[in-house]
Amino acid sequence: MKISELVKKTGVPKETIHFYIREGLLRKPRKSGVNSAEYGERYVDQIQLIKDLRDNYYLPIPEIKKIVKKFKKQSPSDQAVSQFHSKFSRPQDRLLTTEVIGKDAFREATGLGRKWLSRAIEWGLLSPESRDDEEVFSADDVAIGKLMVDMERVGFVPKDDFDPADLKYMADFIHGYVDNSFNKYYKSNLEKLRSADYSEKASQYHEIISLFFYYLFRKYARKQVDRLLETRTNQRPPAEGV
Repeated sequence: MKISELVKKTGVPKETIHFYIREGLLRKPRKSGVNSAEYGERYVDQIQLIKDLRDNYYLPIPEIKKIVKKFKKQSPSDQAVSQFHSKFSRPQDRLLTTEVIGKDAFREATGLGRKWLSRAIEWGLLSPESRDDEEVFSADDVAIGKLMVDMERVGFVPKDDFDPADLKYMADFIHGYVDNSFNKYYKSNLEKLRSADYSEKASQYHEIISLFFYYLFRKYARKQVDRLLETRTNQRPPAEGV
């Protein structure tokens, strides 16, 4: 593609793209003429990553260069994961994201349709508070809504054998775990909860367990995919003439 198309796809000015090339963040494109060059699709992903790292993480050029160098060596699937993390782990989202009031505002903030918004509330995935005759969605609800939209975007839909009701199963499982842990631990420490020190420790524990769930699920899911791929490879018939 020409640089004009690359600018349109990424939303990054031509001058900035040339700056990235001069600084070594991007490889020099293939020349197609004296004053023209061709840019492949990989430039789009790399520019988006650089833009995210600068705009969302405020990293200096030398640090971005290290990350981009590692990004280029990743497989396409790992690159997609890196971009996903960049999108959902932005510091300003944790610090600045506020509540969303009303279903219309929630749908606008997340892109979630009416049907799935109602289903998510019914399944307990979203739990808006009723306040002054308005439904108020938390920052966590907004993140969950965006994740549901991303599930559909990458192909986790019924026609591809993904059962959306599995989300309810996940919600019920986690809800049950939280109820059990609170009944087992916190109810016997109600007096301690009133202290600022203990409350701070409890908040840190919640974040640690959240990350523990994330990494545990990712580890098991990757192992399962590897096993399935290995089984599929072993089941392939031998090539003719072998």
